[in-house]
Amino acid sequence: MPAVSKGDGMRGLAVFISDIRNCKSKEAEIKRINKELANIRSKFKGDKALDGYSKKKYVCKLLFIFLLGHDIDFGHMEAVNLLSSNKYTEKQIGYLFISVLVNSNSELIRLINNAIKNDLASRNPTFMCLALHCIANVGSREMGEAFASDIPRILVAGDSMDSVKQSAALCLLRLYKASPDLVPMGEWTARVVHLLNDQHMGVVTAAVSLITCLCKKNPDDFKTCISLAVSRLSRIVSSASTDLQDYTYYFVPAPWLSVKLLRLLQCYPPPEDAAVKGRLVECLETVLNKAQEPPKSKKVQHSNAKNAILFETISLIIHYDSEPNLLVRACNQLGQFLQHRETNLRYLALESMCTLASSEFSHEAVKTHIDTVINALKTERDVSVRQRAADLLYAMCDRSNAKQIVSEMLRYLETADYAIREEIVLKVAILAEKYAVDYSWYVDTILNLIRIAGDYVSEEVWYRVLQIVTNRDDVQGYAAKTVFEALQAPACHENMVKVGGYILGEFGNLIAGDPRSSPPVQFSLLHSKFHLCSVATRALLLSTYIKFINLFPETKATIQGVLRAGSQLRNADVELQQRAVEYLTLSSVASTDVLATVLEEMPPFPERESSILAKLKRKKGPGAASALDDSRRDTSSNDINGGVEPTPSTVSTPSPSADLLGLRAAPPPAAPPAPVGGNLLVDVFSDGPTAQPSLGPTPEEAFLSELEPPAPESPMALLADPAPAADPGPEDIGPPIPEADELLNKFVCKNSGVLFENQLLQIGVKSEFRQNLGRMYLFYGNKTSVQFQNFLPTVVHPGDLQTQLAVQTKRVAAQVDGGAQVQQVLNIECLRDFLTPPLLSVRFRYGGTAQSLTLKLPVTINKFFQPTEMAAQDFFQRWKQLSLPLQEAQKIFKANHPMDAEVTKAKLLGFGSALLNNVDPNPENFVGAGIIQTKALQVGCLLRLEPNAQAQMYRLTLRTSKEPVSRHLWAVYYCERINRETLILPHLLTAHPE
Repeated sequence: MPAVSKGDGMRGLAVFISDIRNCKSKEAEIKRINKELANIRSKFKGDKALDGYSKKKYVCKLLFIFLLGHDIDFGHMEAVNLLSSNKYTEKQIGYLFISVLVNSNSELIRLINNAIKNDLASRNPTFMCLALHCIANVGSREMGEAFASDIPRILVAGDSMDSVKQSAALCLLRLYKASPDLVPMGEWTARVVHLLNDQHMGVVTAAVSLITCLCKKNPDDFKTCISLAVSRLSRIVSSASTDLQDYTYYFVPAPWLSVKLLRLLQCYPPPEDAAVKGRLVECLETVLNKAQEPPKSKKVQHSNAKNAILFETISLIIHYDSEPNLLVRACNQLGQFLQHRETNLRYLALESMCTLASSEFSHEAVKTHIDTVINALKTERDVSVRQRAADLLYAMCDRSNAKQIVSEMLRYLETADYAIREEIVLKVAILAEKYAVDYSWYVDTILNLIRIAGDYVSEEVWYRVLQIVTNRDDVQGYAAKTVFEALQAPACHENMVKVGGYILGEFGNLIAGDPRSSPPVQFSLLHSKFHLCSVATRALLLSTYIKFINLFPETKATIQGVLRAGSQLRNADVELQQRAVEYLTLSSVASTDVLATVLEEMPPFPERESSILAKLKRKKGPGAASALDDSRRDTSSNDINGGVEPTPSTVSTPSPSADLLGLRAAPPPAAPPAPVGGNLLVDVFSDGPTAQPSLGPTPEEAFLSELEPPAPESPMALLADPAPAADPGPEDIGPPIPEADELLNKFVCKNSGVLFENQLLQIGVKSEFRQNLGRMYLFYGNKTSVQFQNFLPTVVHPGDLQTQLAVQTKRVAAQVDGGAQVQQVLNIECLRDFLTPPLLSVRFRYGGTAQSLTLKLPVTINKFFQPTEMAAQDFFQRWKQLSLPLQEAQKIFKANHPMDAEVTKAKLLGFGSALLNNVDPNPENFVGAGIIQTKALQVGCLLRLEPNAQAQMYRLTLRTSKEPVSRHLWAVYYCERINRETLILPHLLTAHPE
């Protein structure tokens, strides 16, 4: 950059700035500025042409006045004229004024663009840099459209100077962030990647920032950057501080470039090349080793640079989650920061360890710091650090330390900051439920939670404890006794009254034999809280009172007196008045038998996942899924609400990232495997070999919460059983239509579309499946102008399917108007493995003629197939365990078409299993893993496909942990068709679209 000559000092500008500083008041300053603006305006409007120096001086004064906060409405044209000057200082001031004062909608943009274009074409590096800086500072879409194609050419040109390349890379990054669609992706992308090998470190730094942004949208185009980034990082990490003197910051070589390279590598999975991966692991180990060395300087800048690289290295190790040694070392390194005097380091250490706690390899190492984390929760001054300590305790919790962690979190809750109390309440509730072996401990914990932080206990929490107590006979008496004692406290929170009202109304008879908790005592205790409660709680207590009349007839007169009181029968609240009137009439009119039937004990609630975790995830935000995802390394915990403990064979099947409990965000959408039938999967990929499901899954917590019925106000009606399935049985329905199998084929790799259509009726399907649950929407459209009468769609379970698959249906209107559409909702639960799909029978009358048809619903065992990731060691260890003859099915077959690895991969993914990379010793082979989710159990499934390109042959092997499931799942792959055995999966692998 040229030096500023002595004559460029602009003495007039210096005098003006001095005058402004010497003003004694705001009025004086405004007066001086107005005087100067009048002078500048007269100079610009004068007849005499101003020289470049004068224009530059006056434009600088206008810029200074603008920076003081005053509006500038003239001088823009003079600044544009400065752009055509050949003097650097004049051009610089012109670009500076335009960058600060000209907005993207200015009428001068075209003139500015012409000047910029001239400077970019001048090949003068100084002028080119000024033009690029201006483009980046303004960043308007019009500028992007004008120069987006020129800047990449400048960036990769061989004769561009280093400073120009630097500016071009950052300018392109700015335009891409503002308007990604304007930046062309073409032949220059590969050349941008090679800038990582540039000798100039500034160019490399700018290029890394650009590539990191670009590869997030187009990862495959920039995949070659991995090896180059590892190579550059290795050279930096292994170099001494004297090797890169110009880029050494307080004895740390190129720290900011190192951080950028580590972040770039986090955009990709671990390198596939063994040499590159080995070099990268060596780099990471070197960084961890250097972190243990004594500091070379006591300056804070040295420790900041050193720690920046260390934390980014740990982030990369956590991102890969595949090197046990590095993960444990990273955990130990972070443990040293837990008691560091710097608050920021303690915060970062706790945050990183939360993620490490979810890894199987480092979970035990994280648990060794439990005492330090508990101490931080008690003694930290900064609330954000205390919150991260609570997060880490939640993440490291398992069966071995659950009681200790829950106890400490409850103790901290008494003094916790109000901003985080609700979050801690949710975490305590989740941990108490998830790791409860002794259910009395669970009840004690939740009641204690309500006592300590009743205002922060959401409805989800106390709804959940009611579900669990109702579903477990062995804890009902203890719960009734405990809640009765809790209600005797002088200050009792309203949530405790709600829980007590429900539990005593249902199970108060279990403690009625004790004189201290006799029926009159129970009623008096509850009614003493009545006048202190809200309307909703009073309504619940009235329902409890009518339950008492059924349980304890001796309390009937007393309770009727309460219901008959004027404060109830003439209550201003309609809900309370209605309940009092109805309950009083019911208790007076109904016989004992009728009363016992109406007020019988609540049945067990439907088994389902807890909604508390979904609430916690919503509170933490969308970025918290990984921090809350502790189910990846703890597959032994069972759902307390009737969940099934995984069998030993199932526990060892999934990898640490398997989601057996369904407590984390939804996995990437993968098409389910093929349904069972006679003529299947022929047209599955008719839209192309890589067709994907058209219906993307919703987040899992939203899906599962939608399956739960809404919580009503009455405690006795809380989460009542849904209506029974409309399943008349196959007594008089006809067989499926001839094209039923062909129609079923369309839903092998997708969950939505048209299931059936003729000249009268169209039936559409939209479905979602998570774990062993599913929801299907059927849309019946009347294509005629005549109304359908007696319209009745029903679901039929052939054979013993009723015991294998539960389908609950919602009734639809009996009349469907011409041109109208009605919707039917089906809730589906896979009870155990099954072979045949359910049938859909549709009957109606059209123009006086009875119409009927029977279809196969696209619900098969493979719809409940969930992909899971596994390491190579885990895969082959599990593969050897599944060695029984009936656990394996294998077939060797010939490829009918050229063997394309990408097409094969896409079609295997369509069956729902996860494809595991770098697992099989032969890189040509494909291996997959997944879990069949049923209510009764979870079955691990492993798949191995071995192509032989020379012989044009495939060998497919499937192994599962349960023999009937092996046969049922293999039935998906085999079928009888035209008197010959057809292998379905090989047919998919070799079939091409029509």
